[in-house]
Amino acid sequence: MPSILGGGLSGLSAAFYLLQKGVSGRQIQLFEASARYGGWIKSVQQKGGEFIFECGPRTIRPVGESGRNTLALLEALKLEQEIVPILKSSPAARRRMIYVNGQLHVLPSSLMGALKKQSPFSRPLVAALFHDIRTGKSSELLEDESMYSFVHRRFGQEIADYAISPMICGICAGNAKEISVKFLMKDLFAKEQQYGGVVRGMLGSALSSKNKKTNQDASKLAQRAKTEKWSIYSLKGGLETLPKTLFQHLNENYVKITPNSECISMNFGKNGVDLQFRDSTEATESVVAALPSYKLSEIVKQQHPMLSEMLSGIPYVDVGVVNVQYSSPDVLKEQGFGFLAAPLEKIPILGVIFDSCCFDTKPNTVLTVMMGGHWFREYFGESPKEGDLLATAQKYLKEILKIQESPTESRVNILRKCIPQYIVGHHARVEGIRKYIVDKKLPLSLCGAAYDGVGINDVILSARSAVDALKANGIY
Repeated sequence: MPSILGGGLSGLSAAFYLLQKGVSGRQIQLFEASARYGGWIKSVQQKGGEFIFECGPRTIRPVGESGRNTLALLEALKLEQEIVPILKSSPAARRRMIYVNGQLHVLPSSLMGALKKQSPFSRPLVAALFHDIRTGKSSELLEDESMYSFVHRRFGQEIADYAISPMICGICAGNAKEISVKFLMKDLFAKEQQYGGVVRGMLGSALSSKNKKTNQDASKLAQRAKTEKWSIYSLKGGLETLPKTLFQHLNENYVKITPNSECISMNFGKNGVDLQFRDSTEATESVVAALPSYKLSEIVKQQHPMLSEMLSGIPYVDVGVVNVQYSSPDVLKEQGFGFLAAPLEKIPILGVIFDSCCFDTKPNTVLTVMMGGHWFREYFGESPKEGDLLATAQKYLKEILKIQESPTESRVNILRKCIPQYIVGHHARVEGIRKYIVDKKLPLSLCGAAYDGVGINDVILSARSAVDALKANGIY
């Protein structure tokens, strides 16, 4: 009987993929330490559903292998009619801003925009491509480097400071000077290593794949997303509709789901694994661990201290999420997806999402302020009060977006250790963790944001890969 530890999106998805592989639901156990499922995805209905406060992730991208995989999952769950797409032509897709030098700046969203000089950049963005071409091949073959270092070297300081650094704040609330390029943008890193430059690599890979046929757009939903030109999308009722539907699907297929069950240790033996909980022990043939790496580190520490040490080497950051609602539709003067703040500004907010521009919340204006991340303790200390975060959010909404009035409703969430940090060397670290598991022949497979990426698509594909790994090793 396979068991899953963790009832977040990756754990629920792992149970779904076990069912797809033909494992009977009655043979699957899922244990969640808390009373709710869905992890950091939390959609709170306000005013009887008039609008939604998203307390965590809110949108999904439809592109790439992982994007297509998620769309196939949604199709299998019959959620096609619940999708709320944001088209590439909409202001929310075309207008993305950065806050730098005390001002908001709209990033170019077209080729013509890249050909013109646009603040805060001193030259047209296309100049950065020529910088990459002129830079040529690195004199040494690097194992890894930071996103900031890589972009600074290949495209120049302005791109590193004004584009990449804010983008990393948006992706993982991290510091671009520490985050690994090999893990987060492995394709760009590989192109430089293989072709001697990013632009050369993009041209070379485009030519080599020109005549290749692909079946990657297999699902009808993926074809629809491509035809209708979706940029991103969410779901009616908020993104939490996805884990709620997954939970319902698992229940209908007789998966044994146990809340309030925190695993405190894991003992591997000849016939499987003993999972120790507060008040009981459960024997299982194999485990899919869909837990934060620091939690799994404690569970395996007694029997496998080396594995525990590797797992604990992945750092996490805290993020403050402040949702605000104003009763007037005219409070927000800007249109777009929102803005990210450049770390150079040295302010406590990472950025602001314009929920009202992404989704119809009329007559309300709804915004989400993201705060802290890598710098959370620097700005807020160890134990900040929710009121302090709300006051900070209002201060910067006033200064940057010129919103003078106080919100009608608000919600503050402090998400402790919510996002793993893919610091330089992370790719090798994850490879080492998985190699240890294989070498020791442990009936254990890992999935989640710590190992395969922080996005919704990443954790779902990670769950599918974890289930595939168990099957490939003959564990079920």
